[in-house]
Amino acid sequence: MPGIESHAPSDFIRTRIEHDIETNKNNGSVVTRFPPEPNGYLHIGHAKSICLNFGIAREYKGRCNLRFDDTNPSKEDVEYVNSIQADVTWLGFDWGDGLHYASDYFEQLYQYAVQLITDGNAYVCSLSEEDMKSYRGTLTEPGKDSPYRNRPAQENIDLFGRMRAGEFKAGAHVLRAKIDMASCNMNLRDPILYRIRHAAHHRTGSRWCIYPMYDFTHCLSDAIEGVTHSICTLEFENNRPLYDWVLDRLPVACHPQQIEFARLNLTYTIMSKRKLGKLVEQGHVTGWDDPRMPTLSGLRRRGYTPGSIRNFCDRIGVAKRNSVVDMALLEFSLREELNQRAPRVMGVLRPLRVVIENYPENKTEELDALNNPEDPDMGTRKVPFSRVLYIEQEDFCEDPPKKFFRLAPGREVRLRYAYYITCQQVVKDTRTGEVIELHCTYDPDSRGGSSPDGRKVKSTLHWVSAPHSLTVEVRLYDHLFLKPVPDDDADGASFLDFLNPQSLETLTSGRVEPGLAGAVPGSLFQFERLGYFCVDLKDSSDNHLVFNRTVTLKDTWAKIQAKQAQ
Repeated sequence: MPGIESHAPSDFIRTRIEHDIETNKNNGSVVTRFPPEPNGYLHIGHAKSICLNFGIAREYKGRCNLRFDDTNPSKEDVEYVNSIQADVTWLGFDWGDGLHYASDYFEQLYQYAVQLITDGNAYVCSLSEEDMKSYRGTLTEPGKDSPYRNRPAQENIDLFGRMRAGEFKAGAHVLRAKIDMASCNMNLRDPILYRIRHAAHHRTGSRWCIYPMYDFTHCLSDAIEGVTHSICTLEFENNRPLYDWVLDRLPVACHPQQIEFARLNLTYTIMSKRKLGKLVEQGHVTGWDDPRMPTLSGLRRRGYTPGSIRNFCDRIGVAKRNSVVDMALLEFSLREELNQRAPRVMGVLRPLRVVIENYPENKTEELDALNNPEDPDMGTRKVPFSRVLYIEQEDFCEDPPKKFFRLAPGREVRLRYAYYITCQQVVKDTRTGEVIELHCTYDPDSRGGSSPDGRKVKSTLHWVSAPHSLTVEVRLYDHLFLKPVPDDDADGASFLDFLNPQSLETLTSGRVEPGLAGAVPGSLFQFERLGYFCVDLKDSSDNHLVFNRTVTLKDTWAKIQAKQAQ
């Protein structure tokens, strides 16, 4: 993980690790892991865990494993395995030789389960799923012992072996830990350790028809790999006693410390792989990598950078209490980076034709434009200027309201890097009355955007030369949900009810500078006055440029309009 800098402040997890190092616990070593289930694509919430686990390993000169918790073959796929590895690499982290799968340990986990049975700490239960639920009790009432709880160890071992051999249908038997059906912690009421699943596994094929549960697999996988600090989110806090119970009853060489932290919740976003999968399956988005999705592949396609996501994760820090982070903070982290590195270009999303009547018809000028005023080393570029231009439709108003300083009949404005122009005539569609063309004059002495007589104008517009510009497709993205916290609610509303029908607007007649011809997919630019845009990774080609709006710029006029509407 060289070359990645972390600015994460100290927190309760790092404080704990530093104490363990000082007391020489685990011989002063630090080993963490990131253990995703390969049943979907990673999202921005996983990025927090990735940055935390890999970041801590780097900071304390330890290692971080990437381990797939692949114990549910009916929901897992190699596609997800590959996407997860690509996402972790894209974020800038390297697991070295620490790539593992829970399925690597299936035989060892089975032997551990047999050991628990032998020692009287586990039993095969033949209750139906419905009966098992009724025996479990409630938060206020203790559970009841299963009638199979006191089966002899040898009978349990025999049944467990026959479960492995495939003699029984799914649901006929499960292996349960023998803990305490009266425990106030529901996770300790004889939890299931193994269940029967007649499903082919993406790595082990049909060799197994029983699969271990997460709580049994995870702690033992940590111990097998020598993990010292098992860092997970708060929903596993009540699982920690079970984590320790299993490790305390088996001959493991390492007993990791589970530490919980608050998961990331982001406004206008959902962080459930199940719900994200439903969006994909039902066609509400075009796929897991749809730029409206909070998946890392979607954010990458949208134009988010690894550095901006790492900086965002550093900013939000590590807490012990769940909260919701404003999406604006993630957008700020991206703007902060792109402001420094993204080249500036001019693009027009909704073109309005402008004819400069006193400019020579066959003349073209090459004007100098800054590539990035924040970085002088990025230099300048040439942009063509001609008699016919395009400006934004919204930059003209025939009957301008107060505080509208852009182009209007008889009004003079500055064209970025070019000249002052004055609107002389408005041409409209005779059928619809829509403004389709402006006739203007220019001041030839104002080249470069300044007037020799010192007169001032109140607005500067971006533009492109009509005969030289490229026609492009532009996709304008907004929040996928209308509600800041789009959860299923108590009134029966589904999260799908809060989908934003205007989350995507596609413009097919955008125009950009000719210098963007052949722009590489994934390239990022600031369209002056409009925002940051990324060349789409999937749909863009040399013959058909597609730009995704990554994030907007601050829009002062929008704020004024909002105030006027109040």
